Amino acid sequence: MATETVKRRLAFQKSYSQEHGGWRRKSLIDDAKFETLSNLEFEKREKIHSKGDSISEEEDVFVNGDAIVTSDKSNKLTFGIILSLKDGSTNIGPIISLFENFRITIKHIETRKSRKSDAHSEVFLLCSGKKDGVTAATTNIQKHSKVSGVDIISESSPENKPEIWFPRHISELDKCTHLISKFEPELDLDHPGYTDKAYRDRRQKIADIAFDYKHGDPIPRVEYTQEDINTWGHVFRQLKKLFPTHACKIHRDIFQVLEDECGYTADNIPQLEDISNFLKRKTGFQLRPVSGLLTARDFLASLAFRVFQCTQYVRHGSKPDYTPEPDCIHELLGHVPMLADPGFAQFSQELGLNSLGASDEDIEKFATLYWFTIEFGLCKQGGQIRAYGAAVLSSYGELLHALGDTPERRAFDPVKTSLQEYTDQDLQPIFYVVESFEDMMDKMRNYAANIRRPYEVRYDPYTQTVQTLNNKDMLHSVTRDLRGELEYLERAIDRIQCLTMTGR
Repeated sequence: MATETVKRRLAFQKSYSQEHGGWRRKSLIDDAKFETLSNLEFEKREKIHSKGDSISEEEDVFVNGDAIVTSDKSNKLTFGIILSLKDGSTNIGPIISLFENFRITIKHIETRKSRKSDAHSEVFLLCSGKKDGVTAATTNIQKHSKVSGVDIISESSPENKPEIWFPRHISELDKCTHLISKFEPELDLDHPGYTDKAYRDRRQKIADIAFDYKHGDPIPRVEYTQEDINTWGHVFRQLKKLFPTHACKIHRDIFQVLEDECGYTADNIPQLEDISNFLKRKTGFQLRPVSGLLTARDFLASLAFRVFQCTQYVRHGSKPDYTPEPDCIHELLGHVPMLADPGFAQFSQELGLNSLGASDEDIEKFATLYWFTIEFGLCKQGGQIRAYGAAVLSSYGELLHALGDTPERRAFDPVKTSLQEYTDQDLQPIFYVVESFEDMMDKMRNYAANIRRPYEVRYDPYTQTVQTLNNKDMLHSVTRDLRGELEYLERAIDRIQCLTMTGR
């Protein structure tokens, strides 16, 4: 990265994640909006701490211990701290209670494994409250027996606004996955696995596999329990009955191939390594295990390299038809069949490429477009409406609903669709229908041509790098490659014409 400021921004941004406004899992769109807020907060803090910069009358700043806090006219403070927990400390309920005792509202919470030798895990908290309450809370937290340390979120400031960092090589996706939001079942009373310690422990082990994963490693295999297999089988059987009449042709055809070649059965949960190798052969896409919910920017960036971030855990068996966060049932039954189609894989990658270096506003729009296409998209086929979105294809209830009489269906228009409000708490009230996948691709390309970005990017599959087309040498190199491809096409056309003329 170009500057220390970029490093600080990345560290700060990735402290924020998909759980905007509470502990519940939120969608890719909600996370994109949350990243916009985090960037504004970062810039405000950087400005406040810059040398010679004065603090405006509308805000006040003080540092208590190692927590940075800011306030506004309402005398409310917004502050973020990272708590390092001692080895063996996993229950943060008593710590949360301390904040509540001082009337501190927790807006966001996330956990991750600690990289410090004297700590087991770390907890990031974004909170708000009055100044005296914040002072008392942070003082008491530092004395808590389970807390080994409290860290500053950000400090210092740049003279100029830093560039937006994005991965340039596929291996740099390692940097996009370790500072993420992990949805912890024990943090949400409504989560089906909240009271099931065995399930929570299993989820943690599977999450650790993904956390330790590095580019180039084989994806470790997971030993699923009989309960996991029963849950998978329940969803598998229900959906298979609906696919012939509700799923698009691409999904139906490739799902049959997955059954024939990859062990897709009601009694077997496929392993990510096997499915990843299948996708590589079909479209060059590959799966990467992820231990939690990535930020919208990082998730979309992965698509640019034809990498799909995929969970390995299974939803809780008590509610097989419901999951508060994406699980491998959703990924394997919904996303994988579509990613095995060359045209759809190209659409997914181009969406990712268009997101690289994009503004926060455009990231929100791309996340919304992802939501209404790759997750909840419908298409026309043979005069009928069919589903191609993974969230629809992996949910029996959503699939029946989407093709029923209740929801409103609109023609896909990226400009309008990118601004559409959404819901992730109930069945979708609005779906967007594409005339064809070719038409969807053309419309998206026209839309992406107008995003505010000072350069174009190109993916080189030979080196697995993203190239920024911002200088003459790079443009000449691309032009040579394109000329070579055109020569191959011209020779192929000539040969076909010769064979036609000679009747061969």
